[in-house]
Amino acid sequence: MFNVENIRKDFPILSRTVNGKPLVYFDNAATSQTPKPVIDAIVDYYSNYNANIHRGVHTLSQEATDLYEQARQKIQSHFNAKFSHEIIFTSGTTHGINLVAHGFSSLIKKDDEIIVSALEHHSNIVPWQMLCERTGAILKVIPMNEDGELVMAKYDELLSNNTKLVFVNHVSNALGTINPIEYIIDEAHKVGAAVLIDGAQSSPHIKANVQDLDVDFYVASAHKMCGPTGVGMLYGKEEWLKKLPPYQGGGEMIAEVTFEKTTYADLPHKFEAGTPNIAGGIVFGAAIDYMNAIGLEAIASYENELLEYANEKLLQIEGLKIYGTSKNKTSVISFNLEGIHPYDIGTILDKLGIAVRTGHHCAQPIMDYYKIPGTVRASFSFYNTKKEIDLLVEGVKKAKMMLS
Repeated sequence: MFNVENIRKDFPILSRTVNGKPLVYFDNAATSQTPKPVIDAIVDYYSNYNANIHRGVHTLSQEATDLYEQARQKIQSHFNAKFSHEIIFTSGTTHGINLVAHGFSSLIKKDDEIIVSALEHHSNIVPWQMLCERTGAILKVIPMNEDGELVMAKYDELLSNNTKLVFVNHVSNALGTINPIEYIIDEAHKVGAAVLIDGAQSSPHIKANVQDLDVDFYVASAHKMCGPTGVGMLYGKEEWLKKLPPYQGGGEMIAEVTFEKTTYADLPHKFEAGTPNIAGGIVFGAAIDYMNAIGLEAIASYENELLEYANEKLLQIEGLKIYGTSKNKTSVISFNLEGIHPYDIGTILDKLGIAVRTGHHCAQPIMDYYKIPGTVRASFSFYNTKKEIDLLVEGVKKAKMMLS
C-alpha cells in the first residue's frame, strides 16, 4: 500500500524548517529531493569503493567498475533498452541533447529540416538552433494552443521528406503537459526522420519503454528521479550511436592513440571521455531501485490525486489563472494572480517555508505565447501531501491580500 507518511520518513530534508516554518517543497520539477537509501549509497561509495574505473587491475578499481556497470544495466532495464551499451552516462539531460546535436553536425546539410515544439525547455531549443547555424538547416516549430497542447494537425503539415530530425519533450516542464510522443515518433519515422525525446520531466512519473516507443534517442537526468545532480543518461539506438562521431576526445573513449591517428573505443565508451561521475552513475542506479520499489504506477496515481486536489483548491481563489489545462498532464500547476508579479508571490511563499519556482522556467517561448513574464510553478512529488497543498493555498491567499 502507498503510505506517504512512511515515504516522507525516507527524506531527511523534509523535516527541516525554512524561515521558522516547516519546509513545504513544491519545486520538484526543478530537482527532486533525495531519500536516505540514495544518500547512504553516496556515502558507501566514497567510504568503501572510491577508485577510478575501467583502468585499474587493483581490487578497488575492479569493484568500482562492477558497481558502475551494474548501474548502467539497471538503467537499461528501467527504460527497456535492448543493449546496455545503448545507455551513455552523461552529466544530465542537457549534456545528452548537446551530444546528439553535435553528432548530427556531420550528418545534416543545408536546407534539411529540423522540427522542435513550442513547449520545449531552452535546452531542447538552443542546441538545435546552433546546429542550424553550423549546417544551414531549417528549424521549424510545432505550435501550441491555449490549453498548452501541441497542435498535431500542424505537425502533420510540417513533416516532409526534408525532415531529418524531430525533437520533443515527453512532458513540458513549465505546464506539465504530456505530449503524444507515440504519434510524433511514428509519423516522423514515416518520412525517415530520427526522433529525440527529452524525458527529463517525464522520467519521475512515467516509465518510458524505449523499444516499445521505437524512439531513436531518449534523455533523462538523475536529479529529477531522487538521484544526485550532475549525472544523467542518453539512450540511443545502437545503429545511430555507431553513426555519430564522438562528442569529446580524451581518455577512455579511445581504442588506440598515435600521433598519426586515433581510433575510437566501442560503445558506450566512445561517448564517455575522461573520468566519469562514478559515484553519480552508481547512485543513479540506487535511485532507480528506490523508485521502482515504490512503483512508478503507484507514484503517478498518487501524484495525480495531488494534482486534482490542488487544481480544485487553487481555482477557488478569485483572480487566479492556471496555465496549461491539458487533460493529459503530470503533477505541475503553473499559475498567476491577476495584477501581481509571480516573483512577488514566490517571495512571500518562501517566507512561509513554501518552495515554488517563479519565472519563465527556461521555457520563454511558452510565456511569450501567453503574453506573460512568467508564472508561479508548484510541482508535486509522491512525498508531498494534501496538507502541504492546503498550506500553499493559504499562502497564495495571504500573498494576494498583501500585494493587491
